[in-house]
Amino acid sequence: MSAKAVIHPKLAEHLAGYDHVVVSYADADGYPVNVATGFRVDTETGRIDIDRFEAPDVPGDGTEVELTFSHVRPQPGVGYDQRRYVNVWGPLATASGRWVVEPARTTGWDEERVPFFEYCERNVPRAHRYMEALSAERGVEIRPTLPLGWRLFLATRVPFLTATLVPVFLGAVVARAHGESAWWWVMLAFLGAACIHLGLNVVNDIYDTESGADEANVTPTPFSGGSRVLQHGLVSPGFMRALAVGFFAAGIGIGLFLAATRATEILWLGVAGVFLSIFYTAPPVKLVYRGLGDLAVAIGFGPIMVLGTYAVVTGRLDGEALYASLPVAILVMLILYVNQVPDRHGDVQAGKRTLAVRLGARAVIGGYDVAAIAAFALIALGGLTGVMPAWTLLALLPAPLAVKVHRGLVTHYEEPYGLMPAMGANIGLHALVGLLLILGYVLDVAV
Repeated sequence: MSAKAVIHPKLAEHLAGYDHVVVSYADADGYPVNVATGFRVDTETGRIDIDRFEAPDVPGDGTEVELTFSHVRPQPGVGYDQRRYVNVWGPLATASGRWVVEPARTTGWDEERVPFFEYCERNVPRAHRYMEALSAERGVEIRPTLPLGWRLFLATRVPFLTATLVPVFLGAVVARAHGESAWWWVMLAFLGAACIHLGLNVVNDIYDTESGADEANVTPTPFSGGSRVLQHGLVSPGFMRALAVGFFAAGIGIGLFLAATRATEILWLGVAGVFLSIFYTAPPVKLVYRGLGDLAVAIGFGPIMVLGTYAVVTGRLDGEALYASLPVAILVMLILYVNQVPDRHGDVQAGKRTLAVRLGARAVIGGYDVAAIAAFALIALGGLTGVMPAWTLLALLPAPLAVKVHRGLVTHYEEPYGLMPAMGANIGLHALVGLLLILGYVLDVAV
């Protein structure tokens, strides 16, 4: 809260529920003194009356004091919740035998009004200003630091590589079910696909930062809102561009080698994959800004990767591999689809017209339900008709997770941090269905 926000009638409201105040001031020798005492707020003037207290060096009239009102509830084994505080600065005066403070400036935070993660994110610009002032004072640059390994881990968002692992190995087991295997080539294909995926993540951060979408997003989560390494000053834009070029160069090089040695079909699949990866956010195409990001993700992390891996093993494309890729494509698309919900307010400011921006809550939730049902219907149809092995019906088992995601959307659509369990379940849904499809093919070969 700012000084302007705490107008006189509001001050009593903000301080309601606090049963004491900590008065802080400097004594005659310049040492800090902190004393807890009682208080009351004059609702007409906004002034704060504090009870007199005994101290070795009590403050005199005109002394600048800080009043701290705070509350926190411990949660054993977890941390704390119900965190809130108000800080008030102002000169002390004596009136009718009491001490009175006229608020000159205030700060504060109430976890019920602003969740902790949002509070931290909103204070990033202030942290940058502090480090700039400290740099100027000391004559050396002061900036946040992390070991290089952690910066790479955050910048590339490595945990999301499950979205690459599933389709690559699904393509490999479909080929194995058709009597062919080449696991060293599959591992090389996975490495190439992973490089393109990590390059996509980095490019996404670069252009979402340039457009202002990530800066406008003050409610990032571990699943949405980008890596934040640029917003937090952990890496430079130049570092991110070099990283993107390195990943794409490695991925393209591996793809060209596979196309030359295994199957020419990989070349065209690779061209399409690289195009979708770069222009997912890069101008002038900016697919995600036009509401086409979901489709691009479905194609790239579904048919392109599954068919590409199948071709690496067999030297050709195949209809069953295409069909097997469709449930995976839909479910990976739904990861992006749900993760866009908490980002939509920042996206609007940057002109990023995702489906979550274009559609209302009811339409978004209905779209999720239809797509999830379609994914499981494809699995059931494929397993029952023989298009895929009957063992792949095991991939229907995680369906209750889709219900959990639906309920999370219904209950927490407007609460980014309340939605986090649903976003996590949605990622798990894709991974579990994909792994069970892979297991279904493995069992078909083994039994």
